[in-house]
Order: sequence, then C-alpha cells, then structure tokens
Amino acid sequence: MNINRLVHPGFWFGKTDKEYALKLARMGVGGFCLYGGTRAEVSELTKALRAASPLKRILISADYEDGLGRWLPDAELFPSNLALGAADDEKLSYEKGFLTARQAKSLGIDWIFAPVLDLADNPDNPIVNTRSFGSDPEKVTRLAGAFMDGLAKGGTLNAIKHFPGHGNTATDSHLALPVLLSTKQHILEHELIPFRQLLNKADCVMVGHLLAPALDEQYPASVSPTIIGGLLQQEMGFNGCICTDALCMKALRNEQKAALAAFLAGAHILLVPEDPLALLAFLNAQDLPPDQLTRAIQIQNILCARADEVAASSQAAAFGPTDFSDRTARKALTLLGSALSVNPGETLHYLSVGNDEQLQENAFLDALQEKGVIVKPFNGQADKLAVLCWRRYQAYKAKIGLLPAEKELILEALKKSKENIIISFANPWMAASLPCQGKLFTFSPAAPFQKAAAAVLLGSFIPQGKMPIAS
Repeated sequence: MNINRLVHPGFWFGKTDKEYALKLARMGVGGFCLYGGTRAEVSELTKALRAASPLKRILISADYEDGLGRWLPDAELFPSNLALGAADDEKLSYEKGFLTARQAKSLGIDWIFAPVLDLADNPDNPIVNTRSFGSDPEKVTRLAGAFMDGLAKGGTLNAIKHFPGHGNTATDSHLALPVLLSTKQHILEHELIPFRQLLNKADCVMVGHLLAPALDEQYPASVSPTIIGGLLQQEMGFNGCICTDALCMKALRNEQKAALAAFLAGAHILLVPEDPLALLAFLNAQDLPPDQLTRAIQIQNILCARADEVAASSQAAAFGPTDFSDRTARKALTLLGSALSVNPGETLHYLSVGNDEQLQENAFLDALQEKGVIVKPFNGQADKLAVLCWRRYQAYKAKIGLLPAEKELILEALKKSKENIIISFANPWMAASLPCQGKLFTFSPAAPFQKAAAAVLLGSFIPQGKMPIAS
C-alpha cells in the first residue's frame, strides 16, 4: 500500500526546486498544490509532474478562491466572495465557479480548494474577511452551493473549508493557532449550517487548524478525533474525502506528529507539509491502520475518476474575454450615506491608505480622468476628497484593519475637506468608525470594481448591493 499517496506537497513557483518536486512525484505522492506561476509555467509543470509519477493519476490542486488572478499575473482577478454576497445573485456565483474551473482545468489543475464557508462575523479576523460570502449562514449556503455547481460544470473538484468554521476568530492560522470561542450550540446553529447543507455536494471537506474548546478542549480541529471522526463523519454522516489545511502553517507546531494525528483522526490527505521528504520517511516508519490506509487510497481513486469526467477546454477558450466582473461590480457595489458627486472639470483629491500590496489604483483614477475630472493626491486641503482603502486579507500578515497612524491621517484629511467619501476596495470594516459623509464598498480591488466606483462618483449608476455583513 502506497503510504506516500497520503501526502500532497506544495509547489511555489520561484521558490520550490522543480527537480525536488519531480523527485516527490516519482516517489508516488498523491498530488501537489500549486502557488503562483504564470499560465505557461503552471501548464508545463502539471504535465511534468504527471509524467514523472508512477501512479495512473495524481491530483493537482490550487487555492483559486477568487479565480486564477489571485495567484497568476496573467489571469483575471475575479470578484471576491463578499462581493458576491453583496450582489446576492446565485447565477453570478455559479458563473464564478464555472469560469474558475474551466480556466484551471485548461492548465491541468484538477481541484480548487474552495469555496470558503467561514462566516464573515468578526471584524478582527485577519484571514477570512472578503473570502467569505457574508455573515448570514443561509446566504453563504446558497451562494457557495451555486459556486460549487459552477466548479462541477467547469470540470474541477471542490473542497469546502475551513471546518468547523474559521470566521469568528481573530488569529491568522498561518502564524498561530486561532481559538473559536463560540458555544457548542452556537457552532451547531450558526457556523456549521453551510457545512451541513452542502456536504452532499462536497468532493472534500478541509478541516481547519483551529481550537474549538466547545467541541474539543484539547486538540485542534484538524487533528481531533472528536471533530473529524465524531462530529463530521459519524454525527453529520460525511463519508467523502477529508483533508487537512496546509501543514506548513504555524498553527500546528510539529508537522510530523500533527500529520499522523490527523490521519488517525480520519483525514485522508495530508496537505502541503513544510518538509515533505521528512514527513514521508516518518509516515513510512509508522504502523498505520491498514483499513484507514485502504480507505484513504479508495477515496483518492474516487476523486481521480471524478476529475476525469469533464474534458479540459483549450486555454484560448477558457481565458477568452468576459464581462463577468463588470456585471458583478454593477450588482455588488454598496453605498452607505451619500455618494460624492464629481463633474467634468472639477478636482477630486484622493488619499490612499492600507495599500500594503501596492495594488494599482490607475483604473479608478483613469476612469475619472477620461470623463474630464482632475484627480490629485491630497495635499492638506480639498473641496472634494475620496479616501481609498486597500487593505485586504493576506496570509502571514496578521492585520486587516486600519493602523492607528492611518486612522489619524484619515480623520485629519476628512476635517480638511468640504465633501468626502471613503471607498473601501477590500475590507469593509475599515471604514466602520470613520465620520465621513458617504461610504462606498466594492469588496474587491479588481479593475472593473474600481471603474464601477468611479462611475458612481460620476453619477452613471446607483449602487444596488446590500451589505453582506452585520453592521
């Protein structure tokens, strides 16, 4: 029995040595999870890994939650899940899933680790935020279910995550172990609703690295027999694939012991260890229960067969032009208060904050300039001011809100402007306590959403979205 197949290593373009990955493939690992790269690089690597493997089929996955553009520079960044929550349109959610799957499939990716079923119910959560469809379990269920239908139609597997619900925590599990302080009743009647309702569509359940004392006081969910074997498999009746979240994350200290514990608790796939070779050697030295190992292999065989059910489209067809993001932006943008109005010939000053990733703001500024608006950086005084907030979730950053200095900067700018608006291109909670005249939420920094924000200021359309989080 091939124990190595339990392990699915990660591959980071520009960091992981290709020969090292090919060595792992030749050792018979069950698959790989890819991070970064270009379309050409991803396509070439998936072919090389499959050719090197002695297995009839391996599974290649990626975290394309917001389309391939979240990782690939030559692919489109699709609307965030929270934007879809604001639009509350199942057809758009389906379309996002379909387009994501078709593009991924054309590059040799079988498996999208999405959708996120975590609820956006904690403003201080640094890692869920716009990855969630919202704070309402029923809405999350509807939109995530439609997204999963789209993935299936486009030809990829799904994985619902992060069981039993990562939303109401305030720690990035890439850095430390989050603690879910909800009561058991609240977990059962709130966090678990989307998971319970969508298990019948799930190809896989990804279990999160989080401690839920109400369910298991001792062990994190990803290594907990009580949560995996007891709650998920026995009480909720799920008999499909269970995988860990990435083992290289810092929430779990000893990845070898954690991987073994996760397998013994009921996991079938051990995802993205920091040291795959060491983990493979460790696992092969253990006396693993034969029945669990057999079941894990059977589960992967089922997934492999399912992944082959839909043929891949050509890259040209998969990456063809679409107005999906434009249509979503028109339904998702949400306005609280009054919209700042600018006309051709007028000057709009802007102040950008929280742009850690150096996201381009050209789409917003260019759209205004094309209509004759003069745009200038804020210089201490403004008749009309737009504060542009860019901070969004980032793994290993542990921050999501405004820093004290940033908040002070905004407050001073607002005092020195006659008319103002705050435009949040990502984290919707950033503007919560700021005394501005209007707040416009796009939930995405993608160019179509920037252009739509400019159109609101120009009076071209009235935002239709509804806040997908509790205010």
